Order: sequence, then structure tokens, then C-alpha cells
Amino acid sequence: MCGRFTITHPNEALAALFDAVPGNDLPVGPRFNICPTQSVAVVTSDVGQRRLRAMRWGFLPSWYKTPTDGPLIINARSDSIAQKPAFREAVRARRCIVPASGFYEWQTGEDGAKLPWYFTRRDGAPMALAGIWQPWGEVDTVAIVSTEAGPGMQGLHHREALMLEAPDWPLWLGEAGHGAAVLMKPAADGLMQCHRVDRKVNSNRAEGPELIVPLAA
Repeated sequence: MCGRFTITHPNEALAALFDAVPGNDLPVGPRFNICPTQSVAVVTSDVGQRRLRAMRWGFLPSWYKTPTDGPLIINARSDSIAQKPAFREAVRARRCIVPASGFYEWQTGEDGAKLPWYFTRRDGAPMALAGIWQPWGEVDTVAIVSTEAGPGMQGLHHREALMLEAPDWPLWLGEAGHGAAVLMKPAADGLMQCHRVDRKVNSNRAEGPELIVPLAA
């Protein structure tokens, strides 16, 4: 996790929420099935100025000669991020926030079928997912940081995306000094809600608001 997510909030609303200057190359929304290798909006802090920028979801280490030189890296584990050669410089110097309106997680049904669930914040606000980024050639690439799953994951997976609350954004972005490691913990109990959605989202080609509609009982 996190392997798919949504952005249904407008870019203008995200820029206002994070007090960030929006770029002119941001992907157009709403988007209901964002998949790895696609362009996503990312918040960075550059010399005290936050920016909402487009990046490729799929972190490319500096030694990759092509995007397929190694595994597709979409997540970085919080418990090893500071030691892994691919991530240790990025987690020190290039932390970012990946806004999301919600994300999908799957459970395996009795017949082996993959059953999707859609997670959002209970308050309807965008999620602020912790990320790290890496320039690669002319492309900036990003991975979402994961941590151990909390009770909000409902036992569907042993990992969850690291969600940041607004008071913690300056620390994660490097605006408030050092010590961001203290933020690497599961979301508070009761922060998230989820519901089953149709299996059509299992296809990475599916798109549209019907993907997040609760499945009828």
C-alpha cells in the first residue's frame, strides 16, 4: 500500500490548503483511479516557498539508467527509509506531501477475488500523505512513505500510507528544523472511514466517479 488513490479536490483548493504556489503543468482532475507511473500533484518547500508541482509517481534512484532498470518503487517503508541507499538522501533533503482525496485497498474474497475498499478521512478533508522525491533526468519522481497499519485499516493490510496532520506539515517539509522521524506512525484511530466499491476499479484503465460509490449491500 498505497497502490491507487484519488484526487477529487480541485488543484486550486489544494494550493490554498497547503499555502502553495500551483505549477502550470498540474494534472487535471477530478481523477478517480490514479495509478503508478502517472503524474501526480506534490507539495514541496523550496527556500521557504511551498509549491504544488507535478511529479511522476514511481521513485527512480539516481543510478537507474532507464525507468525500468529496477523495480517500480511507489512506496518507501518508514522503518528502513533512512538506511536504504535509494532513499536515505531523499528522506534527509527532499521530503514532500502527496495530497489525496482517498485511496483504495483490497481484500481477498473467499473465491480468491480481489475486493476493493475505498478509504477517506471522516472530515472530508484531503489526506496529506508523506512522500520523498528524487530528480531523474528532466523528471521529478516521488514515492509515498508507508508505516505499520493502524486500526483504521480494518485489518485489510499490514501497511498504510503515512498521513500527516496540518501542524506537522512544516516539520515534514523541513521548514521547522529536524526530527521528522517522530511523525512516522499510523493514523489516529477514528481518522479514516471506508466502504466497499465495485470491482471495476481493479482495472487500471477504469475512471469516473462511479468508482468511489458505495457498493449496495
